[in-house]
Amino acid sequence: MSYVDGFVLVVPKKKIAAYAKIARLAGKVWREHGALDYRECVADDLTVKFGMPFTRLVKTKPGETIVFSYILYRSRAHRDKVNAKVMADPRMQKQPPDMPFDPKRMAHGGFRTIVAA
Repeated sequence: MSYVDGFVLVVPKKKIAAYAKIARLAGKVWREHGALDYRECVADDLTVKFGMPFTRLVKTKPGETIVFSYILYRSRAHRDKVNAKVMADPRMQKQPPDMPFDPKRMAHGGFRTIVAA
């Protein structure tokens, strides 16, 4: 089964374009180093009839939105190999002077796939 790195970030709405620019480069780098898929998704419909909405989970403030991202790999070992190459890639060493999101409010983790339909 596949393996997924998942991320949830809070991004100011006025900085979505800047975030997307960084994400496009990151997606290119991850795919070049072997990731099977790379997705960055901005919140579109956060009204829920049950459960906890993402907005309450991550405590968004006015003017903020949520980005849900994931990277797909063949396995956890494959993820580890790809990520080692990505972290060594010089393009990933350059951080923008003004990050378009607060990394302290980012949630992430690795997930083992249990169902693939």
